[in-house]
Amino acid sequence: MALLEIRDLRISFMRRGRPPVRAVDGLDLDVDGGQTVGLVGESGCGKSITSLSVLGLLPKRGVEVSGSIRYDGIELLSLNDDARRSIRGREISMIFQDPMTSLNPVVRIGVQITEPLRRHKGMTKGAAMDAAERLLRRVGIPAPRQRLGEFPHQLSGGMRQRVLIAIALACGPRMLIADEPTTALDVTVQAQILDLLKEQVVESGTALMMITHDMGVVAELCDHVTVMYAGRAVEAGNVRDLFAHPTHRYTAGLLAAMPRLETPRDAPLNPIPGSADQKLPWDDGCAFMPRCAAATAACGRGLPPMQSTGWNAVGGGLDEEHLHRCLNPAPALAKKAMTP
Repeated sequence: MALLEIRDLRISFMRRGRPPVRAVDGLDLDVDGGQTVGLVGESGCGKSITSLSVLGLLPKRGVEVSGSIRYDGIELLSLNDDARRSIRGREISMIFQDPMTSLNPVVRIGVQITEPLRRHKGMTKGAAMDAAERLLRRVGIPAPRQRLGEFPHQLSGGMRQRVLIAIALACGPRMLIADEPTTALDVTVQAQILDLLKEQVVESGTALMMITHDMGVVAELCDHVTVMYAGRAVEAGNVRDLFAHPTHRYTAGLLAAMPRLETPRDAPLNPIPGSADQKLPWDDGCAFMPRCAAATAACGRGLPPMQSTGWNAVGGGLDEEHLHRCLNPAPALAKKAMTP
């Protein structure tokens, strides 16, 4: 049993006088202890909504959630608010997306870090402040005692992101959700943040769900990756195998769109045509069909199944873990899949 098991998760936003919008549509996902799983896709594909549903942070009105989210055998969707609060921050923590707005601007840094320590571990104010100082030192913030008395606006973007990580790590959670933690940070700070997260997973055996649209971050940090499009998983597998031979046309498009150092400066970029708004309902066919150059009439005849690629492109042999939802897989993989 995985530490976190998500099965057939469906999240819809209700709108008065208009059809509901389904943000997540039948997602399955597993994350085990000591494993880093990447959740990848364009903005609006349902990544952040999935993470908020795990922590029970979605609005109570106007939102319908169904399916199953089990953490260490506990069904999270059936818990009341008090039970959720006892898990949130202590067992499962989250590093939110925007360091500029995620911290309370009128509360000192020390108070924001010590709050989970005092609530979940019952520390006194003095002991919690000492622990907060150690946490800031651990995440690489200089003069940590001084920073505890400062407000968020007195810190740089990179330092605020480190404070968010310190808050998330305060109670030693078994699972950490990082929602695009390197957004808007320069590449040097980004590398330091990724090293810090990798260190946490290795040293503490923490399960990490990394939510990002950056395939470079996935290659650097993750063991396993699930690619989402229009609320559904379209491909999932080992990172090395998926990068070597992407199966779904959307995954191949994401990788092809990445600029590379060896590419000539005057070479045009290779974006995926269209926008995420151009999609089919999954019940009618592959949602990516309107943007796919390889689409055929069969792609619009009902929901394509999630199926095994049948071949491990890196290690050889059968691979039951590399799954895809595509009737016309990328040519390189189609050729490999026929190899005995």
